Amino acid sequence: MRPSFHSTRLSRRAFGRAFRLAAGLGAALALLAPMPAVLAADYIEQPVFAERVASGDLPPIAERVPQEPLVVDLDALGKTPGDYGGTLRIIEAQAKDTRRMVVYGYARLAGYTPDLEIAPDIARAIDVVEDRIFTIHLRKGHKWSDGEPFTADDFRYYWEDVVGDKELTPAGAPHELLVDGKPPVVTFVDAETIRYEWERPNPFFLPALADAQPLEIWRPAHYLKKYHRKYVEPEKLAAKVEEAGQRNWVALHFKYDQSYKNANPKMPTLQPWVLATKPPSDRFMFVRNPFFHRVDPAGHQLPYIDDVAMTIASSRLIPAKTGAGEADLQSNYLAFGNYAFLKRAAAGHGYGVRRWTSGKGSKLALFPNQNVGDEVWRKLFQTSNFRRALSVAINREDINQAIFYGLGKPQIDTVSEASPLYDPSLPKTWAQFDPALANQLLDGLGLTERDGEGMRLLPDGRPMMLVIETAGEDTEQVDVLELIGEDLRNVGIKILTKPSERDTLSRRLAAGSTMMSVWTGLENALPKATTSPDELAPTSSEQNEWPLWGMHYETKGTSGAAPDTPVSKTLLDLNNRWRGTTDAHAKEAIWKEMLRINADEALRIGIVSGIDQIVVVSDRLRNVPETGVFNWNPGSFYGIYRPETFYFAEPDQKQALAQ
Repeated sequence: MRPSFHSTRLSRRAFGRAFRLAAGLGAALALLAPMPAVLAADYIEQPVFAERVASGDLPPIAERVPQEPLVVDLDALGKTPGDYGGTLRIIEAQAKDTRRMVVYGYARLAGYTPDLEIAPDIARAIDVVEDRIFTIHLRKGHKWSDGEPFTADDFRYYWEDVVGDKELTPAGAPHELLVDGKPPVVTFVDAETIRYEWERPNPFFLPALADAQPLEIWRPAHYLKKYHRKYVEPEKLAAKVEEAGQRNWVALHFKYDQSYKNANPKMPTLQPWVLATKPPSDRFMFVRNPFFHRVDPAGHQLPYIDDVAMTIASSRLIPAKTGAGEADLQSNYLAFGNYAFLKRAAAGHGYGVRRWTSGKGSKLALFPNQNVGDEVWRKLFQTSNFRRALSVAINREDINQAIFYGLGKPQIDTVSEASPLYDPSLPKTWAQFDPALANQLLDGLGLTERDGEGMRLLPDGRPMMLVIETAGEDTEQVDVLELIGEDLRNVGIKILTKPSERDTLSRRLAAGSTMMSVWTGLENALPKATTSPDELAPTSSEQNEWPLWGMHYETKGTSGAAPDTPVSKTLLDLNNRWRGTTDAHAKEAIWKEMLRINADEALRIGIVSGIDQIVVVSDRLRNVPETGVFNWNPGSFYGIYRPETFYFAEPDQKQALAQ
């Protein structure tokens, strides 16, 4: 069933060319269609707000939602109307996982629908001309979670006072807002209208707005002005800097300007649930946003669920706590190996266990760091035959059987069969288990000297000890690495597994300290030709295989290091060519060439793909899909399935009926 949010959807083809000036007629295509009629008199007040409304502390619901709210078409989504109330329990492993609620809530200027198209959300409509002029229309009367108006001034503050302030943003506009290195011309037409205009198409703009970690081109101006030098007298600002223990006003502003981090209960938000617990804590509460902009056809202001309770526990304890019925909706920190245990415990603890399709490439992949500081290892990692030798030395089928019950696909990290870009010849590239070939490739590189234990020696005489770092968030990683260690030992390479926290690993990668790491493969294994191929080229500091090259791209050359291998330069050139064309066939050809190069060069060493994600759902929780695609981006895990429409119900509970 195809979803509709009563707005004409912007398909993923809009990334390249769909929204153009229509055949010279002068009419811009737009993300806009008539909204269903939900009159203010039809709105149903939440019981949790009744006392506050009666006392005058909170306006009635008709004054809290925008004049044209987003009406979620439940029928089109295959969902049923719900009633207000309840607390949703989830478990996370770290206090900083409060940011998950920004992902799950998934309120975006424009966001993905379940079939991975883009539609207006916070925006009432977006007019798009030639993929280079984007006119954003806000919802009149839309308010922040603290009741202050959400208007074009919040966009102006971001553009002029954050991006435009050289102290706050020395690197200038983010790369998603640059075309050929040039920022857009931004016009603030009126209180509800903002226009972004480039000389050439910008296919990254809308996808960036819809990301799991979105490009937020606005800020709560009324809140952040209190920490900006432009709006506060120097003496008062200095006092605030000292009181907050910050080194200067820039650090002070940054401390409070972190909406994605979601660690400040005082920061206004547009998400469905608002953080109510000040860190640190081992249990965080998120309460409903009284001014949220979505409603259902019956007149309920969403979300249906009143609160979300996030309990912090050790990642190793989360499967057991979930099995004991301590979570209503849980997927993070549940490995496929937990499936049998969770199924056995389900009946006695009132939950069901579902299997959602993973939207990623390889379940696990090795990332040789081509930017590692050690010159000897760096030269090896930048050598294709060394990476290929590592790949063919691994017995993927053995890992698939031992860890994943034979349910996965032993192959490299590439796109899924469900992608129109899938090439059946690629998944098995350098994926065969062939220790003889691995030894031949390693010997061909001159790595023939061995120590008394039969381990190969590096060109400088050191033992070939390969340290593989893991963020330690997935117990399967450690189990898989043990098997990989046995395989590599057979070709003369010893490995040492080094667990660390994700942030620590990121810092070590950026410093060039990490030799190799293990993580999941391609973030989006379901791309189309009009989806950005950024993942296949050095474009981000978060790419473990070349973080410094990615940082160089992100910061427009101000940090990191410029790519200096033929392969990395070729991939960057192809990525730039993809960005510079609006021809769909050309984009497809570029994608396929980049996929071929990534496969043949073994830039990421994928192990097994096609492993489902376990999702535990309380028997009382309704409107959660039985099956879905579980993915970070695009998808935001549960986000595209509209968690604000999830609700609690007993089997005999009377449900609200659409008017």
